[in-house]
Amino acid sequence: MDRTPTVAIVGAGMSGLCMGVKLRRAGIDSFTIHEKAASVGGTWRENTYPGLSCDVPSRFYSYSFAPNPDWSRQFSPGREIWSYFDRITDRYGLRPHIRFDSEITAARHDGERWRLRTAGGTEESADFLISATGVLHHPRYPDIEGLDSFAGAAFHSARWDHSVPLAGRRIGVVGTGSTGVQITCALAGVASRYSLFQRTAQWVLPAPNRRYSRLTKWLLHRSPELNRLAYRAAQEWMEHTLGEAVVRPCWQRRAIAAACRRNLARVADPELRRKLTPDYEPMCKRLVMSGEFYAAIEQPDVQLVTEQIERVEPQGIRTLDGALHELDVLVLATGFDAHAYMRPMELTGPNGETLEDIWPGEPNGYLTVALAGFPNLFCLMGPHSPVGNQSLISVAETQADYALWFIERFRAGTLVSARPTAAATARFNSELRNAMPDTVWTTGCRSWYIGADGLPSLWPWTPKRHRQMLARPVLADYEVASTPHASAVGA
Repeated sequence: MDRTPTVAIVGAGMSGLCMGVKLRRAGIDSFTIHEKAASVGGTWRENTYPGLSCDVPSRFYSYSFAPNPDWSRQFSPGREIWSYFDRITDRYGLRPHIRFDSEITAARHDGERWRLRTAGGTEESADFLISATGVLHHPRYPDIEGLDSFAGAAFHSARWDHSVPLAGRRIGVVGTGSTGVQITCALAGVASRYSLFQRTAQWVLPAPNRRYSRLTKWLLHRSPELNRLAYRAAQEWMEHTLGEAVVRPCWQRRAIAAACRRNLARVADPELRRKLTPDYEPMCKRLVMSGEFYAAIEQPDVQLVTEQIERVEPQGIRTLDGALHELDVLVLATGFDAHAYMRPMELTGPNGETLEDIWPGEPNGYLTVALAGFPNLFCLMGPHSPVGNQSLISVAETQADYALWFIERFRAGTLVSARPTAAATARFNSELRNAMPDTVWTTGCRSWYIGADGLPSLWPWTPKRHRQMLARPVLADYEVASTPHASAVGA
């Protein structure tokens, strides 16, 4: 007998919207997307810093069911990406399903259903809980002495204060990841003096951000098949170059490393080139994509500061060599806590187990999408997802399809609840650890990929293998209840 599954989705960012579309296309309208903010978009709503763009080719940074013919550039600007998600929200009728300003603070499974509580005190229940809280969500602030004493404007790159004037000001940026590089390219020549504080040099893959012509957009609009082909071509390129290079020694790894080194060799000043040279292999950290960074850092009004920061003072940043770098604006491009996942939401299973109980150290799960002991819970962009220089949209689609498989069985009356076993989860994580030595992430560097256990918290195989592993659930790895009020049994 058919049943109506109720689904609660936490987050109206890229992955939460993806889950909503998948449900609507399956004819399931009994879902609510809880969004803590007042609009959709997730990280593309939160981040508005100058120079913001995607570091995945735009053609591939779309939903496969809605490739976008209107991208303006090969790596499109952030506001354009946010607009795409906003259009998707209306195109697929998701807005009536979204509850804005509704932050889920706690979720408890009572043995039958998930019981949710919002920050406003509202309580409701659902058969399925989908965590779509994202990876780059919680800003990470550096532990620098005197940070609060700075007399000028100071903010994290994900909390950009657009009321602060930038032209002609002395601007300092802490951090040289993709965000720091993009801000540098945007503000070099705008500031009277621009200082980039580098703790670790980054490898930069030359990636000119060419503009798409009106003819290209017209052709893609006129031919949906050509538009889909452009999406698939970008996917094939990404997955067969970077997707292969990071997980095993191969010609792609050697070719990308050589391109990065040739790019660095273009820096004319040998001393500056020395400071910009990393002491680890390309791709060990998330690779920076930019065709403009080295030209920007060579400008006369830009300085690269490699001395360690001692403290922040009211006038600026004091480095260990005693120099005071006077600033008017201080920007912290120091990234995010990529290991927080759905935290600080309190998650409690039917036996009283909490997220902290199952994650006493590094977050882990089953096949990147489920957690042992938590029935009918699925995580989009969960622990060990393939996020290294890949399109997270493609990853989220694979995981949403996996979750939908269980929701469909619930609707058909063949399944009430399912949760992965501890044994299956342990086996999967053992396979992950055994595969890590082949990856570039273990070649000797510190990065946000590395967890508390010293190992990368990433998928150590290709994106294609991720799709294959999640193509059809293995119920033998689950405790399944197939009738209402039945205790979970192995299936």
